[in-house]
Amino acid sequence: MSNVNDNQRFKAKIGNKNYTFVGKSSFEHMKTVTDLMNNQLEQIKDLSPSISNEDASILLAFNAISDQLKMQQKLNKMTENNDDKENKE
Repeated sequence: MSNVNDNQRFKAKIGNKNYTFVGKSSFEHMKTVTDLMNNQLEQIKDLSPSISNEDASILLAFNAISDQLKMQQKLNKMTENNDDKENKE
């Protein structure tokens, strides 16, 4: 069973707002996620300067979930293909 003390606090500035996240991920992972989010928010704002911060954040989240779903489908297909090959051998 994992200990609550395994969690780490990570402070991040995303957009123009400060956040504190608590989790088990490394500092490097959280820093990379923060940098990617800020880069993608900047791209969204560059493409649509009049978009609100809230709408840009929703669009970023939508894109991230969409990408996650596509990757999961690709992984599922690869796993199925691998299973099919193993069953034929």
